[in-house]
Amino acid sequence: MTAAIDTAGAGPRQGSLVQEFRHGLDAPICLTWELTYACNLACVHCLSSSGRRDPRELSTGECMRVIDELERMQVFYVNIGGGEPTVRGDFWELVDYATAHHVGVKFSTNGLKITPEVAARLAASDYVDVQISLDGATAEVNDAVRGPGSHAMALRAMQNLADAGFAGFKISVVMTRHNVAQLDAFQAIADRFGAQLRITRLRPSGRGADVWDELHPTADQQRQLYDWLLARGERVLTGDSFFHLAGYGAGLPGLNMCGAGRVVCLIDPVGDVYACPFAIHDAFLAGNVRGSGGFAEVWRSSELLRRLRAEEPAGACTSCSAFDACQGGCMAAKFFTGLPLDGPDPECVRGFGQSALAAAGGRHVPRSPVDHSHRSRLSERSRRADRQPVPVSIGPRPDGPWLVTRAIPDRACDQSPLAGFRPR
Repeated sequence: MTAAIDTAGAGPRQGSLVQEFRHGLDAPICLTWELTYACNLACVHCLSSSGRRDPRELSTGECMRVIDELERMQVFYVNIGGGEPTVRGDFWELVDYATAHHVGVKFSTNGLKITPEVAARLAASDYVDVQISLDGATAEVNDAVRGPGSHAMALRAMQNLADAGFAGFKISVVMTRHNVAQLDAFQAIADRFGAQLRITRLRPSGRGADVWDELHPTADQQRQLYDWLLARGERVLTGDSFFHLAGYGAGLPGLNMCGAGRVVCLIDPVGDVYACPFAIHDAFLAGNVRGSGGFAEVWRSSELLRRLRAEEPAGACTSCSAFDACQGGCMAAKFFTGLPLDGPDPECVRGFGQSALAAAGGRHVPRSPVDHSHRSRLSERSRRADRQPVPVSIGPRPDGPWLVTRAIPDRACDQSPLAGFRPR
């Protein structure tokens, strides 16, 4: 049974469930594992700046060794993503290996390879869940963010899963100011396919840093989202993305806390372990699974994770009457907007985040050094230190239907995200 880690080294803690979670567990409840940076799309808000495969990717054997560790640690399931994880030649082999070793798999996909045959195979498994990404209830809204044809591809995958009898698969939506008004339409799509809706927060991480100012919901939309979630109770999954909204009043279903390094973490394609799935940055790098102690050693002994699990003052937010509800908001959202980690969330519902951003003026805004974007004017622009805004509009893009298709490749892996990848 999973127990809390004693940060003083005296063994498992006892106490309330939430308090145990705050001090960290001896194994993560939810491990996010990005198997590859390769992706057929180039979503403008991609947290991991995916596109091209990294040649240092963990091999099949290394991935299996990680799965063996997770089985020993009694990790219940892994949330596999990318990139587009299904483009790895050994993806299904790894899924089968994980489930055979009592590690359930939930994987996120844009639907590229969810054919009728694959859907039937998935429907026959009790240990695999599927999450289809969709960021617009209409093609106009979705494809402006995820690329032309991506809406149709996602719906085709959903239809295949529904036809195969896969009940309860997930539809995952990143909330933006262009799709908040479509919440009911998203729910209708989920109902149509017998799926469950999951909505998550837009973070200013990866390529999302370049579009956050233009895409994150307005204050009025935040309130609309909060009221909508309250009305639906536990029917809609959120992954605790919106605990910052608890400052409005009643808390939303879930833990309503930051689980970074406490109950969640990320393994990236090259084996690096980050405290937070939304913070791929050296400041949150805890270690690498290729080390002598493997993943377990990183999770249980990393100096960074120990610091995150220790009780620390939450700065100015502790004097706010809403602090007990919102806990100061999202660490990644603060970090990638240049705000201090003990300060307010940039989307603080009391407006303190907006004030902090205005007061910071020429603040230094960290950027992740990890960028596997397809080479294009978009990705080149995203690397600029001055962070000029990237226009994101609904409808045809000003300089072509999809920026990555117009770039002139200078390396094989820029022509195809799968270049150099050999199925094992």
